[in-house]
Amino acid sequence: MSEAMSQAAASDRALSTGAGSAPSAIVLQAEAISLRFGAVEALKSVSLEVRQGEIHAVIGPNGAGKSSLLNCFSGFYRPQSGSIRFKNQDIAALSPHRRAAIGISRTFQGLQTYPSLTARENILTGFHMRMTTSAFAALMWWGPTRREEEVFAARAEKIIEFLELEEQRHTPVGDMSYGMRKRVDLGRAMALDPAILIMDEPMAGMSNEEKEDLARFILDIREGMGIPVVLVEHDMEVVMSISDRITVIDFGQVIACGTPEEIRVHPAVIDAYLGDAA
Repeated sequence: MSEAMSQAAASDRALSTGAGSAPSAIVLQAEAISLRFGAVEALKSVSLEVRQGEIHAVIGPNGAGKSSLLNCFSGFYRPQSGSIRFKNQDIAALSPHRRAAIGISRTFQGLQTYPSLTARENILTGFHMRMTTSAFAALMWWGPTRREEEVFAARAEKIIEFLELEEQRHTPVGDMSYGMRKRVDLGRAMALDPAILIMDEPMAGMSNEEKEDLARFILDIREGMGIPVVLVEHDMEVVMSISDRITVIDFGQVIACGTPEEIRVHPAVIDAYLGDAA
């Protein structure tokens, strides 16, 4: 991360969490959730709150339970105990596609794009949860279907401009660089019109320049669109630069939660993860 971006991110945090400001509403909340796979306890009474308009990072060593927590949020895993609430409603019984429909959008650690489709076409696939016309109407391409398609096409163009993909809009994703493909993956998640965005190691395998670009887009999503972000990421320079709050998990348990400045000097975090050099 560049020094200028780090300073800008720190300024954003000061504005959004400054002294005397009212606490933001809780968008997503895990309360004492535990997840077991046979004798293996992946999560042990984990609690976490994600507030409106914040970037909340989840960090920890490999195998700590970070991706398992995201899978619980998305509905891929169902914890044996505890609760998960989205906008103060229990979502334990909702399937992954129903959670996506109510605004929980996610990107995955691996690429989930369609290589043979263009960047624009990939982003357009993200609108499928928002389509209201029937399959028959789509087949006939009547007026309402045509108008709906025009609306989504215009929204896709806005996402393309936001992610600076104008020159690649008609390029098959399989022919694009890794960093550009990750942008397309993010664009498709944005097409869902999310109320919260969950990102699992979005910068894995990226160059420093690609990380800078993606970090800037994440900040803009939070600042310009007001969408809170849950971020699992191993690059501590990125995490410390753009996060408002950080939750640290080790062996399936939360060992610390606080601002980047608090986490950086937390004894348990230093011992378990960051090391003395942090």
